[in-house]
Order: sequence, then structure tokens, then C-alpha cells
Amino acid sequence: MEQMMRNFFLFLGENKKMTKLAKKYGLSLGASRFVAGATLEDSLDALRKLNKKGFSITLDHLGEFVDNEKEANEMTDHCIEAIEFIDKHNLDSQLSLKITSMGLDISRELCMKNMRRIMDKAKQHGVFVTIDMEDHSRCGVTLEVFKELKQEYDNIGTVIQAYLYRTIDDLNELDEYQPRLRIVKGAYKEPEEVAFPNKKDVDQNFKNLIQIHLLRGRFTSIATHDDEIIRFTKELVKRHNIPKDQFEFQMLYGIRPERQEEIIKEGYNMRIYVPYGDDWYGYNMRRLAERPANVAFVLKGIMKK
Repeated sequence: MEQMMRNFFLFLGENKKMTKLAKKYGLSLGASRFVAGATLEDSLDALRKLNKKGFSITLDHLGEFVDNEKEANEMTDHCIEAIEFIDKHNLDSQLSLKITSMGLDISRELCMKNMRRIMDKAKQHGVFVTIDMEDHSRCGVTLEVFKELKQEYDNIGTVIQAYLYRTIDDLNELDEYQPRLRIVKGAYKEPEEVAFPNKKDVDQNFKNLIQIHLLRGRFTSIATHDDEIIRFTKELVKRHNIPKDQFEFQMLYGIRPERQEEIIKEGYNMRIYVPYGDDWYGYNMRRLAERPANVAFVLKGIMKK
């Protein structure tokens, strides 16, 4: 049943008509639990509260299905605006982005032009940028874009997904770039030809990736809400005397906030992935797919309308 619900929400999240329709209703239908606000200014109070509690942040301007140059340039402008906003308000924050939003599906040239605009501004203001990973069909080109930019900018990282068979090879190939990596399970519906179908295999691969990257001395962001993965990481770093400034835990805004605060109180670094914007639908569906229990919050939002 849980897998059926996961597939259902992933299917909904890929529906372009539903994405456009959802924008009309703002964040009222439960999405406000997972999205800080429709604009940066709307999100500021939430961001400041997180920093005050000791959390670092990574900001993500939501956007799905960018298919023309005008939209790609607008998304780039949003990223630049976010970098300037972080600097203006002295936030402890990084920036996360998807390169499809910068025009990758239109042309590699457009994407690289927009990414360099963003990276130049980020370098100017000392803001770190993480390239998010998308579905498996874009994995290879995402890593190629990262490698090219990493040779020009120090303040850039990317993401690898534990559910893909290829990820261990990607990790080994990336090591020469001394990358800061966020390791995640993966949130897209993938065929069994490219991804582990069973959770236990994904979890084991997740642990292997964490161990390899940390023992190589690389900075590692462990992005998970899974207590077993968190426990494994704590035991690993203790066993090998890995300093706490070499890694951080990451969780999503609005999911398990009590657990987030517990980890901070234990003395570990915790970064919260905070999305904002009105194009929230696809992101929200993936959050529901990851944890169907979150459906209750959406239903409460609907009942209030």
C-alpha cells in the first residue's frame, strides 16, 4: 500500500496541468508546512527563526518544467536575488538549485551561461551553491556541469543519490575534484534497470557512500530523516574520530522538526533545506511520496478552505 501511495504522488507530481493549476491556490492546501513562503520576504521570519535556533539553511527557489529561455533567465534572476538576500540579511544560508531550471533542457550553452551568472554573484557574496540532482536521465550531465564549474569556482557542490546503481562509480570518479557532496536516498520514480527497488539495498548503499566519502576526508552532508542512517553516521564518526566540522546532517523544512532540534542539542551541525516560491506543486508531491503520513497535513489544509 505504501509503495502504491508513493507511486501515486510521484505520478501527480509529474503532471504539468496540475502544476499550473496548483499555482492558483497559493500555499494554502497544506504546502505551507513544507514551503517557507511564496517570496523571500514572506520567508524571512521563518529563516531567521531557524538561524536563531542554531540551524544552517539552504534556500531553494521552487520551479518545475522550465522549457523556454525567458523562464530560465527568470529562474536565474531568482537565484541571484536569493544570494543578495542572504547577504543583505546576514543569514547563515547556502543556495540550492536545479540546472533544468537554468535552461539545461533547452541548451547546455544557456545553462552554463546562467550558472556562471549565479556563481559569479555567489563568489562575490561568499555564498555556497549546491546543484541538486534530478532524475536518472539527467544525472550524467548534471555531474559534467558540476565538474566544469568546480574547476572555476570553489564554492560549489552537488548531490548523489543512494538509490541509483551508478552512484558508487560516480563517487569514485568525482573524488579528484575534492567535492562537498550531499548524499540523499533519491526522490524520483526510477525504473529497476537503474535503481535499487528495495529499501534495504538503498539504505546499505547510502551507508557505504557516507563511509567512503567521510573516510576520504571529504565534507559530507547526510540528507536523511531516517534514524538508522543518522545512528550509523554518529557511530562511524565516533569510531574514526571524524571531526564534526567535516559533516552535517540535513533535513527538509517542516519534516520532523522535533528530531531536528534534538540533533542540534546533541552538538551536531544541522542544515535545513528551505524551499520558497509559488511553484510548489511538484516539490510537495515528492514530499508526500517520501512520507505518506504527511498526507494528513494536506487534508487539514483542504478542510480549512
